[in-house]
Amino acid sequence: MGAWGRVFTGLAIAALTAVLILAGLTLLYSYKKEPLPLADQCIAQVQELSVPLDVEQTHNATIVVGVATQRGLVPRASTIALATVYQESGIRNLDYGDRDSLGLFQQRPSQGWGSEAQVQDPYYASGKFYDALVKVNGWDSGDVNDVAQAVQRSGHPNGYTRHVENARRLASALTGETPASFTCLVKDPPTADPAGLSTFLSKTLPSSATVTREGNVVTVATRTNRDAWSAAHIAVGNTAYYGAATVQVGGRSWTPNASSTGSWTGEPTNDTRVTITYPEAAQPTPSR
Repeated sequence: MGAWGRVFTGLAIAALTAVLILAGLTLLYSYKKEPLPLADQCIAQVQELSVPLDVEQTHNATIVVGVATQRGLVPRASTIALATVYQESGIRNLDYGDRDSLGLFQQRPSQGWGSEAQVQDPYYASGKFYDALVKVNGWDSGDVNDVAQAVQRSGHPNGYTRHVENARRLASALTGETPASFTCLVKDPPTADPAGLSTFLSKTLPSSATVTREGNVVTVATRTNRDAWSAAHIAVGNTAYYGAATVQVGGRSWTPNASSTGSWTGEPTNDTRVTITYPEAAQPTPSR
């Protein structure tokens, strides 16, 4: 083999190695239900444990938690639901599954969960899950895996166990139990859509929360500080859908950053109001 042949062979081996490494990483992170390291993502930081989600997973998780808080359910309900969707779909609203299973919870229309369209609606699917959850005896104190299995009746009855710790911390952040614990990195967010965020929050937060919008500012008035932090984290978590905005709860604020997930700054205050401020739209330069 000539010199050029050895060069091309070496390049081919290097390229194949790189492809195999990338494929291996992709499989590993897929198994862990986590985004690849350089992907847009959100992170729940609770009790020194970081729980990363990609932006699609985050959007779905905010709805799953939002429906629980709408119903006045304790954060444990969100933990059980999140452990379930981690296992069933990777927190993705799937249009396929085993037999006729569909959606976040892989609910089966043939088993009475609803129509194909309904079980692929995250709000409907979450509601049906909680309808079944609260009928399980001891759901609010029993083992998370066992309670989830009592609802789902999965062919993998112990599959929820490995997701419990991530689900617990994610629920703690998104329900507002742990303030200033949820951040996101979205490198190229969409055009600011305060009207869209306002509509989403009104649909997702409890009826006790009042969502108003004036121009580029969305305000959420809540009953408790925990509810305020839930609303704030849900707003941050949907940056990839409604654009980048500064989110403030009392003396603490989060400002989006195109190169990192950023952090909450300022001093804690027991506030019940969230202010979400989008940058003013750029004005066109007048022609001469």
